[in-house]
Amino acid sequence: MSKYQVVGIGNAIVDVISQCDDGFLSRMAIDKGVMQLVEQDRGEFLYEQMQNRTQAPGGSVANTLAGLGSLGLSTAFIGRVHDDALGRFYAAEMAEDGTDFVNPPVAGGELPTSRSMIFVSPDGERSMNTYLGISAELGPEDVDDAVAGQAELLFLEGYLYDKDKGKEAFLAAARACRAGGGKAGIALSDPFCVDRHRDDFRKLVKELDYVIGNSHEWESLYQTDLSSALEQAAADAGMVVCTRSGHDVVLVRGDELVEVPVDEIVPVDATGAGDQFAAGFLYGYATGASLEVSGRMGCIAAAEVISHFGARPERDVMALFREAGLV
Repeated sequence: MSKYQVVGIGNAIVDVISQCDDGFLSRMAIDKGVMQLVEQDRGEFLYEQMQNRTQAPGGSVANTLAGLGSLGLSTAFIGRVHDDALGRFYAAEMAEDGTDFVNPPVAGGELPTSRSMIFVSPDGERSMNTYLGISAELGPEDVDDAVAGQAELLFLEGYLYDKDKGKEAFLAAARACRAGGGKAGIALSDPFCVDRHRDDFRKLVKELDYVIGNSHEWESLYQTDLSSALEQAAADAGMVVCTRSGHDVVLVRGDELVEVPVDEIVPVDATGAGDQFAAGFLYGYATGASLEVSGRMGCIAAAEVISHFGARPERDVMALFREAGLV
C-alpha cells in the first residue's frame, strides 16, 4: 500500500502578501497580474516597500498539498529551503498543516530561502515578484526514492523546469513513482514558463498520466488556438485539464470529454485559485471520482480560496463538497 496518496515536488517559497493600489504598482514598475522572477537585490527592495505584510508557506504545489491535506489525504512535499529563519518557518508550517516536509533545511546552504512578494490590488489581481533563492537548486539528490516510489499520485509544478536540475529531479521522481505503481502529472504553471521550455514540455506531456493548465498555457504550448491545442494535448497526454477564467473547465481523457460550468465570483484575492483547483481536482482523481465530479470539486475549492485573502483554504472544503452532493 502506498505511504502517501499525493507527493508534490516544487519550489518551497515563503509568500509575503500585501495590499496595494494600481498606482503603487506603476511606481514600483511591477507588471500587474503576472509572476515575475527577480534578483535578490530587487526582492529585498520590494520587501521593504510592502505595507502590513503577512507571511505564509507558499509555492504552487505546496499550496495544492495544503488543500489536499485539509481534505484528509496523506501528503508529502519534496522541496529545498535554507537553514535560516524563513526556511525553518517554512518547514515547521508545512508540518503543522499536515504535510510531511521530507527534506530538512540545508545547513550552510548556498542561497537564502526563497520568497515571493505578492501585491494584491483592489480587483483581486495578484502581482507576484519571486526571488527563487535556494528552492531553484533542487535536484535529483533531493528526491528520496522511498518517498516518490510510495506515492499514488506525483504532482510537479512547471516552474521547476527553469533549471536542468529541476527537470532531472522530476524525472527521477516520476520513474520512482511509476515503478511503484503510481501516476505522475504536472501543472504547466505559467504561459511564460511554457514559452521558455516549450520543446521540453511537449516531450514531457507525452509521458505523463495527467496535465493541468489554463487556456493561455495550452495555447502557448502548442502555439495555436485553444480548440486545436486541446485536441493535440488530448492525443499526447493521458488526461488533460484546461481551466479558463470565467468559462467552463474542460477535461479530456481518451474519448471522454467533460465541460464543467463555473460560477462567476468577484474575487477578493485571486492568489491560489489554480493551486486550489488542482487540490480539488486531484482529490477527486485520487479517490476514484468521475471526471465531472473531479472538475466540480476543483471549481468549488478554487471558489473558496478566492473569497478571502491568502492562497490556502479557510473554510471546510469537504463540507462544501457535501453540500454540493459530491461526496
